[in-house]
Amino acid sequence: MWVRVGTDLIDRVSGPMKFRLYMQPAMAAVLATISGWHDAKAHLPPFFWAIGTVAGERLERIKDGWKSIGRVFILALVLDVVYQIIELRFVYPGEAVIVAFILAIVPYMLLRGLANRLFSMKIFAKVPEERL
Repeated sequence: MWVRVGTDLIDRVSGPMKFRLYMQPAMAAVLATISGWHDAKAHLPPFFWAIGTVAGERLERIKDGWKSIGRVFILALVLDVVYQIIELRFVYPGEAVIVAFILAIVPYMLLRGLANRLFSMKIFAKVPEERL
């Protein structure tokens, strides 16, 4: 089973609909940058750090993150199911979740905290909001 999953995941790189392998992380990056900017304005700790260490804010931060990235995650799931129907002629829900997680959630979680840190720096603090 794990060999099939690994092979299927690797085949997605060269298969049909490979544009989504670029577009979905790019959409997640844009949403993460916007959310990171809002976090920096609100003086919140980086997203991934707050989820892991600040128990009181954990649920609220997860809800905020899901509100921001949820549509991209669902789109990644749907597109992977379409890919599986076209290419594999069968749907493997576990593989769809793995792909959606890698294409949407991972870039979002990594880049939101980074964007927060960058926008918290003094060089960005002097830039008027309408330019960002």
